[in-house]
Amino acid sequence: MSGHSKFANIKHKKEKNDAAKGKIFTIIGREIAVAVKEGGPDPSHNFKLAAVIAKAKANNVPNDTIERGIKKASGDNGGANYEQLTYEGYGPGGVAIIVRALTDNKNRTAADVRSAFSKGNGNLGTSGSVSFMFDEKGQIIIDKEECEMESDDLMMAALDAGAEDFSEEEDSYEIITDPSSFDEVRKTLEEQGVAMAEASVTMIPQNYVKLSDPSDIASLEKILDLLEGSDDVQDVYHNWDEED
Repeated sequence: MSGHSKFANIKHKKEKNDAAKGKIFTIIGREIAVAVKEGGPDPSHNFKLAAVIAKAKANNVPNDTIERGIKKASGDNGGANYEQLTYEGYGPGGVAIIVRALTDNKNRTAADVRSAFSKGNGNLGTSGSVSFMFDEKGQIIIDKEECEMESDDLMMAALDAGAEDFSEEEDSYEIITDPSSFDEVRKTLEEQGVAMAEASVTMIPQNYVKLSDPSDIASLEKILDLLEGSDDVQDVYHNWDEED
């Protein structure tokens, strides 16, 4: 599977989110709470928690914040019960969108998601209406400027650890894994001191859609901005080719 570079989009999103780190911390805190509740506080025996911790580190969440979140989730029996929800739909130009949310009020979340699609001239679909166009994969993005390993050494380390694919872009490397191999690959690279700009199990489009109509682009950006602005939305996946 050939890689599609996300690095420029990751940098842009992180710069945009610098003023909204509180939301990132809140989202990851909820994910930690759910992961601990489902599989316990030990990441070596809880793949889901290990994946959330990797995501937290890639988003520069401090270690003490992560540890506090785990301890709180371990001892908090009276906290909010979060429900994981997935929405699927289409934006302008046939762009497929998947929204994953973690909420303690699904009516509020459904209203927010429906409003975002409506305001951006999109349409919510039924479960499964677009997810068949994506593959669930582990994805690790590495900034070349932050990586001291040679390309060949990095590729061999990743493949030996169980990665499916390795690709090199102008300013980054992308490593793709099966979801079940993600944690082993991530841990192997982490132990070798490789800094990761992004490390998560994600939904990767099988094909990408280009938009040329400025009004379609503006409408789609409105949907994505509204979704990402919702406190309940964890992740938004789409198959819009944002590269020029």
